[in-house]
Amino acid sequence: MMLFTSSLASAKIALEEIRALDPSARLRRWLEPGLGWIELALSWDAFAALLREQPPVFCRHVCPVQITVPLKQDASDLEMLVESARQLNPSLDAAQTFSVQTRLFGEGWPYARFDVNTRLANALTAQGFALDVRRPAQILSVALTPKTGYLGVSRAADNLSDWAGGERRFKTEPEQISRAEFKLLEALETFGLSWPNVGHALDLGAAPGGWTRIARVNGLQVTAIDPADLAPPLATDPGIRHLRHTAQRYLPGTDDTFDVILNDMRVDARDSARSMLTAHRNLKRDGWAVMTLKLPHSHAERVATSALGLLRQRYTLIGARQLFHNRNEITVALTGRQ
Repeated sequence: MMLFTSSLASAKIALEEIRALDPSARLRRWLEPGLGWIELALSWDAFAALLREQPPVFCRHVCPVQITVPLKQDASDLEMLVESARQLNPSLDAAQTFSVQTRLFGEGWPYARFDVNTRLANALTAQGFALDVRRPAQILSVALTPKTGYLGVSRAADNLSDWAGGERRFKTEPEQISRAEFKLLEALETFGLSWPNVGHALDLGAAPGGWTRIARVNGLQVTAIDPADLAPPLATDPGIRHLRHTAQRYLPGTDDTFDVILNDMRVDARDSARSMLTAHRNLKRDGWAVMTLKLPHSHAERVATSALGLLRQRYTLIGARQLFHNRNEITVALTGRQ
């Protein structure tokens, strides 16, 4: 048994991604919009191995279900959950750290996620397991609906995301320009990208400048391409060169090279991919790129597949995922293929 999470709009696509890996998998029910409970034909370990080989794009988070427990939505639930956690001890590796991740669905809960996490973590540490909430090697995943709790243990690396349900949260900073900054921050974590110590970034479709700001905070000079204005704090930054062009106008005529290329242009995914094919010659040999692909409300998977196929003509795909901070789009990380 397994739970999988996606955006509401992509739930059916995510289900098909799972069935592509395990054709005999059977959906038991949708517990919530974007949260499916599925019966795998494969073992969890075998399915997790396939996920590592063929990472999904629209499925955001997975976790095994090894125990289900009836709930009453009262204080007795916590004791039942503690007992269930103890039953999962054989699935935990005593040599590895663990953390508890809880999700609550529905209304009327007399306790919070923190209460569940604390009670279960205390019960397991009392039995000698080492808690590490920041970098755990294994996760006790807990999903609670008003009538049923779902629990399972897995390696953190097998869940697709280090965050419960893939819900990566960032703290809003006073200097933040746009919500789009969270997309870039999440992409850097998800795809394991590091900023160069020094260098130059190209930001296509930059306005109002959220991704440009993140690049500047990390020490890069930025060429920002957009006909629209950048936010006032960026307009006077000497480390930013703002050219009021479209990517289609700028790219064919420049020989500038960049350590990083960023692209959050609000255009059709395939048009954005074609612009990136032109930009390939501007990316340095050891550089990387992050871009979003804007998808239509219908045929999203087909459009995404077409755009990714274009990108593979000149780039090596590091990864593609519909991240928590994406809406009707996916985020892609690339390196130049020589």
